[in-house]
Amino acid sequence: MPRVIHTAQALVDATALIPDLPRRGQNVMAADWSQQAGGAVNILVAAARSGAECVHAGAIGTGPNGDLIRAALAAAGITWSAPAVEGLDTALCVVLVEPTGERTFVTLMGAERQLSVEGLASSDPRPGDLVCVSGYSLLVEATRVPLEEWLAALPDGVEVVLDPGAVFATLPAATRDAMLARTTVWTSNQEEATDLTGIDGMAAAAEAVAPLLAHGAVAIVRDGQEGCAVFGEGRSTTVPGFPQTPVDTNGAGDAHTGVLVAERARGTGWVEACRRANVAGAIQVTRHGPASSPASAEIDEFLAARG
Repeated sequence: MPRVIHTAQALVDATALIPDLPRRGQNVMAADWSQQAGGAVNILVAAARSGAECVHAGAIGTGPNGDLIRAALAAAGITWSAPAVEGLDTALCVVLVEPTGERTFVTLMGAERQLSVEGLASSDPRPGDLVCVSGYSLLVEATRVPLEEWLAALPDGVEVVLDPGAVFATLPAATRDAMLARTTVWTSNQEEATDLTGIDGMAAAAEAVAPLLAHGAVAIVRDGQEGCAVFGEGRSTTVPGFPQTPVDTNGAGDAHTGVLVAERARGTGWVEACRRANVAGAIQVTRHGPASSPASAEIDEFLAARG
């Protein structure tokens, strides 16, 4: 079965549950806090819980944060292929979660930005594998240059899955165009798709994104409780969501992406893969923590309960 290979940054999420964001220069008291593996780990864990064989090809540091990342990957049965970055630790992402579930991020940079072509190549991608890329990897030269070089040399038949992130539309046009030309699967939220295309609405935005990608590519645009739309083979399908009362939206998009790529790895059609991904996102927002995606059996139970 094809594997899911992630190239992006594995970070440690330092999360605080707060009543509201403080005013500039002021303080707020958190109700609780935690530190957990996050970033690319979220997608890999979600994919592994849906039965995919997963590999992390990004860089991991050698300090306590790097140890936490490796422990989380090992607990989920996920391998990491690149050698550890000696003398430098993985960085933190500070996450502030409000009672509505809305989250605000402050991302630091460390060993996870020490990417290399050799490290990426250690994942040994083969035709059929799904290689996941984050738009945040294109933000700084240290990760962008080796990633672009490595992507250009991928074997035919490797799927390149782009999760653009909020930063993608702000990147230089040449960087964006080069990445889009290599992308066979686009998966984003509505805002990210609209920022790129200027088009509102899930189905319309997905249709607008698709021509910017490699020939025959698929574009998926999600909009929280509304579900998602998938555009491929010349037509768009809207896949309804499963509205829930959120407690923490951190990692919901990652859960969606992880289940989506896991289902594609096992040969599930796009519409059904999106439906199961919608369930994963719905369950994820009812749980605290970034890597709280449900297992495949939980998705089955959720769908069975709804007929």
